[in-house]
Amino acid sequence: MESRSSDTSNWPVHLAGLTCLSGYAALAWYSHGSLGAPSLVGFFAGIIWVSIPLLLVYLWYSRRDLAVSFQALLIWAVLFRLCGVFGEPLFEDDSFRYLWDGFRFAQDATPYATTPASFFGDASVPEVFQRILDQVNYPDIPTIYGPTTELLFLASYSVNPGSLVPLKILLVGLDILLIWLLSGEAKTRNLLLYAWCPLVIKEIAFTAHPDILGVTLLIGALLLHKRGRLDLAAACLALAIGAKVFAIFLAPFVLFNSDVRSKFVFLGVLGLLYLPFALQGHTEFAALSVFAKEWVFNAAVFDLVRLWIDVQATRVVLALGFALFVALYWVRFSSEGDSRIPRGDWIFGVFLILAPVINPWYLLWVLPFAVIYPTLWAWVAAYSVLLSYVTWINLGNFELDPFAHPVWVRPLEFGLILCALLASWLRSARTSTGLKDQE
Repeated sequence: MESRSSDTSNWPVHLAGLTCLSGYAALAWYSHGSLGAPSLVGFFAGIIWVSIPLLLVYLWYSRRDLAVSFQALLIWAVLFRLCGVFGEPLFEDDSFRYLWDGFRFAQDATPYATTPASFFGDASVPEVFQRILDQVNYPDIPTIYGPTTELLFLASYSVNPGSLVPLKILLVGLDILLIWLLSGEAKTRNLLLYAWCPLVIKEIAFTAHPDILGVTLLIGALLLHKRGRLDLAAACLALAIGAKVFAIFLAPFVLFNSDVRSKFVFLGVLGLLYLPFALQGHTEFAALSVFAKEWVFNAAVFDLVRLWIDVQATRVVLALGFALFVALYWVRFSSEGDSRIPRGDWIFGVFLILAPVINPWYLLWVLPFAVIYPTLWAWVAAYSVLLSYVTWINLGNFELDPFAHPVWVRPLEFGLILCALLASWLRSARTSTGLKDQE
């Protein structure tokens, strides 16, 4: 059991929090280009700056078996995120698509019917959105975001069209809600690793990646299911899938032992989300199919397997392997009763290691489960995956493939994760041996 922290033991949190706050404030200032275009050197210097105090304060409380004050943890977590809200996205341009989608949703009652490229040269587009349109990536492809996420973009647009700040505030609010949800399931010192995690703050508060919407809804669904609120759990699951299809991987753990009414609630909410757009003839699945068939970035096992078989066969083989893993885990999980939170870190971790695309913000689907089930590899991954930003375009080399990595990046990135996995396995083996020796 985690012991209770005394009042005098809060000073390490506040000292570390103040140090991290200075780092995030500096990173926010740096993101505006005050010293020229942000570079990887400055970015990683900021990440190191805010990571060392987090590691030190975590070790302080862990070695003394003390509980971190949730109030202190949360206050600093909010302040860090506020720095990101007023910073600029770093090494990412996806935010222009979010703003454009909100605009098209408001104008057309759907964000799916057109591509950004179809509006090039259209004088009816307001000037602010002309500037946004010029920076939307892959403008010839429709949006890949689900209806729940698009509703969030529409809400942000309704507050301040063309501004990323309302969306950032909404996403930060969801992230804080997730921290509160996790606080009832884990030790506060483990929660600290998420609440102060540089990847989480960078990808949500700075860069406004909307995955946190689906993640929060998914965790909410699992917690509601655990507490027997099956109808609400089913509704949250449907909304999570409508935010990002990743959430469907945990659908069996929410729905299988639910009653018939809950299953109808799930289908009903999912239908309400998709039907208005389907009746207009467009959803996100057209663009997602292009993404699934063609895009490869920062892959691990995928890039190894396709050395021996063609790309499409690789996708099929690894998809079947992942489905088999989920099925086997579900059989084990259901045989032990369903009152626990499933190991989403295993499910999403295996999915990512097999996937053709591993973007840093995809780790947002893993880390909440690593709070509930602390695992070294997940937290190492939260830092090592940031190396994927070391691309030729971010290094200022425009002669090579802009999204390719120098040859050393992925061996280092995934080598660190592998070392963490081996270290965890050895520690578990030693613990098991020690317990057997005591018998």
